Amino acid sequence: MTTFTDLGVPEVLARALAAQQITSPFPIQTATLPDTLRGADVLGRGRTGSGKTLAFALPVVARLAASGTQRRARRPRALVLCPTRELATQIDAVFAPLAAAVGLRTATMFGGVAQSRQVSALDRGVDVLVACPGRLEDLLKQGLVTLDGIEITVLDEADHMADLGFLPVVRRLMDRTPTRGQRLLFSATLDNGVGTLVDRYLTSPVEHAVDPAAQTAVASTHHVLEVADAAAKRAVVETLAAGPGRRVLFMRTKHHAKKLARQLTLAGIPAVDLHGNLGQGARERNLEAFSSGRSRVLVATDIAARGIHVDEVELVVHVDPPAEHKAYLHRSGRTARAGASGTVLTLQLPEQRADVRSMTRAAGITVTPVAVTPGDDLVRRLADAPGSVPAANGGTPAPSGPASGTVMTGDRSSASGRTRSGGQGGSGRSQAPARGRTGARGTAAPTGGARPAAQPDAAGRRRSGSRAASRPAGPATAWTSESGSPARTDASGDGRGRGTAPGGSGPATGRDTRAGDATGAPRRRRGGRGRGRAGAPAGAPTA
Repeated sequence: MTTFTDLGVPEVLARALAAQQITSPFPIQTATLPDTLRGADVLGRGRTGSGKTLAFALPVVARLAASGTQRRARRPRALVLCPTRELATQIDAVFAPLAAAVGLRTATMFGGVAQSRQVSALDRGVDVLVACPGRLEDLLKQGLVTLDGIEITVLDEADHMADLGFLPVVRRLMDRTPTRGQRLLFSATLDNGVGTLVDRYLTSPVEHAVDPAAQTAVASTHHVLEVADAAAKRAVVETLAAGPGRRVLFMRTKHHAKKLARQLTLAGIPAVDLHGNLGQGARERNLEAFSSGRSRVLVATDIAARGIHVDEVELVVHVDPPAEHKAYLHRSGRTARAGASGTVLTLQLPEQRADVRSMTRAAGITVTPVAVTPGDDLVRRLADAPGSVPAANGGTPAPSGPASGTVMTGDRSSASGRTRSGGQGGSGRSQAPARGRTGARGTAAPTGGARPAAQPDAAGRRRSGSRAASRPAGPATAWTSESGSPARTDASGDGRGRGTAPGGSGPATGRDTRAGDATGAPRRRRGGRGRGRAGAPAGAPTA
């Protein structure tokens, strides 16, 4: 069995991992660590939940500890860029015990909160800065931080940053980092301009593809249930939410997410919401209540579809089917993480048949819709033990792209010059840092015995779950969004662009995302396909 030290991880960091019950690397860690630890630029392609955060946290900490560079005020030595506040917090939680083991400091920078505490951290000196693009650019413009001391830059969830319209800001930030530094980019896909970042900023990168986005749901069972009308849908959702264990319910809009969480709680089903209208404190309290098991139901918009890691989510329900297949895959990725199994359920009305069929086909999912009524035995079984219910037509993804376990070492792309390398298959091993927060508000009774931990992509915690108490009948008010017009999607990046944008419109980041850099001039691309212009972000934001 391969160990972290076998891959070149320093013994002091291996001991820090062992203290958190992390002893065996996941495939993406096994594939990338030899290259990242030697200082190569790496392009890692894999979904959230595959262990990417630890895959880049280990080389960042190890190389900074060995570099001998002194920490200085307002001059971080490593930069990790990510799209959302929640992801920044969870990435920092993975870095913190590793950094502490070698005497390094970490800090997070994101919008939605006062910057004074963040500036104080910069003044004390930071080795690893985990930041969302908008807030970091603000601090740069104010002269409160400089990036000229950056030795290693990591772009995490690069495709999601593209979806949120952050690529122009990311380019401006990358242009402020030294060209001699190591660059690591992790993304599920290379569309929407992510490939431009690779060509422009990574030098002869080694590519490792493990657990690609199209296989997000390999370990999941998929169901599509058709309900006759809004009233039947409401009753089915309430039944599904009342089951034991953690479950995430996805809505299209912030308003409906908040309304459903309130109605479920009034019906005796403890639920919290997560969306862009919440302040940072409320987000953290709600996520902690869900993570700890005090509230077993999280009602979320697409803000939670990427980067949010909570162990042992056994059921994801697309109450409002997403508009496109990428959102479906990333929403569904909240379950079946780190080798576990999970169940994904989509509710559709008769008028949504064509849209759901197209979406699942694009996602590579083969499943036959089943018509249900609120009292059906199938609905009760999916609520009580979702993993025991087989789906029509198997409910599994069709093969797409290199599967986890496919080795593609030495296949050099003539177009990009990248060296491709595959990882080994998935694993059911449990790996989880045992870090947690306290003091969050909850609405349910104390939970039962502890559950086994699982390896997160970002921060993991030991948590416990509980069964719900019997529930009274809930209000009969309709809460779903079934209008014929496009629903508004929740756009929440780093707090600078909270708000909504109509589906199909431009980025909802509240910022100017027109094509081009601040200088307006193209730069020479290093190790890529020559020169070219930096384009505007493609498509509408899905988060």
